[in-house]
Amino acid sequence: MSHTLALSGLNELAAQAVGLSDPNPRVACRLLLADGRVFEGFTQAAGGPHAEVMALRAAQAAGASTQGATALVTLEPCSHHGRTPPCCDALIAAGVARVVVALQDPNPLVSGQGMARLRAAGVQVELLSTTHPLAVASRELNVGFLHRMAHGLPWVRLKVAASLDGTTALTNGVSQWITGPAARADGHAWRRRAGAVLTGMGTVAADDPRLDVRLVPTAHQPLRVVIDSRLELLPTARILPPPGQVLVFTALSPEQLAAHPHHAALLAQGATVLSRPEADRPKVDLGTVLRELAACGVNELHVEAGHQLNGSLLKAGLVNELLVYLAPKLMGAGAGMAALGPFTAMDQALDWRFVEATPVGTDLRLRLQR
Repeated sequence: MSHTLALSGLNELAAQAVGLSDPNPRVACRLLLADGRVFEGFTQAAGGPHAEVMALRAAQAAGASTQGATALVTLEPCSHHGRTPPCCDALIAAGVARVVVALQDPNPLVSGQGMARLRAAGVQVELLSTTHPLAVASRELNVGFLHRMAHGLPWVRLKVAASLDGTTALTNGVSQWITGPAARADGHAWRRRAGAVLTGMGTVAADDPRLDVRLVPTAHQPLRVVIDSRLELLPTARILPPPGQVLVFTALSPEQLAAHPHHAALLAQGATVLSRPEADRPKVDLGTVLRELAACGVNELHVEAGHQLNGSLLKAGLVNELLVYLAPKLMGAGAGMAALGPFTAMDQALDWRFVEATPVGTDLRLRLQR
């Protein structure tokens, strides 16, 4: 089997871990046995087997010998003992002779050590070029994990649905529905990718959203996060009930929280409420929020908020990607995508680069990155 053919479809296999493996990366493994048979696996839910073990188990269940096999993996096999034993040890024990790796794992607990351990055991290891199509695709699929490992922050993807003239809500607050059913389902697919979905109290008050994943299948619901400086969230809000958990960040002090009439009721609904004020004003410290979410294992943070919170995140330089759905409508005056400016010079504008422009139903999906 040619190198290109052997690697074909491997990232699509890894994508089956989306909505399942977080906070672990989305990884696939393909075993090419000496007798020509092929066995595959992808990373399961956290605490479950990784891709390499799934592929080895598939071969074992078929009674196949893995001695002298080649393993193709989309991310370096782990070398540390976390919730599961090291995958590089499993490959060595199985008698695998060669391992082809698409990406080196940036996790400090691995970061080259997996490949080093394989080589020390006499296994031939090949690391693909960073420009190889599989390496590029694997990097895109695991952008959140890679970013969290490198920067201690989640990859923040800000989603906006707007008209052609940039309006996200009418002057009376009406915003449903700007885009069509296909775009809304596509938005839920991006929610599914995320470890958490973040919104602000303004959006909760205006739309009373669930912010869960309903329109596409998912193995679990992402954490729902509400930025609520004054703790105005009502215990009857639709965002609170399970499935899934809710985390509320407020600027109130612990003493103010203890006396607040909503606090006990929110806790009774299963929400977690944390005080994270800025040092010099009664606003939630967004940088602290992102660092804490990363520490909790959130790789990708999906933001669906109003123009005020969008503007705050953008001005703080905390957004990595824009996910914009443009509807073929002109809506006139109303709320914009983000509260920015007013700027007085063009060099004050926030520059982005287009990554993708894709029709989705009757709408256009734009993806932009810094």
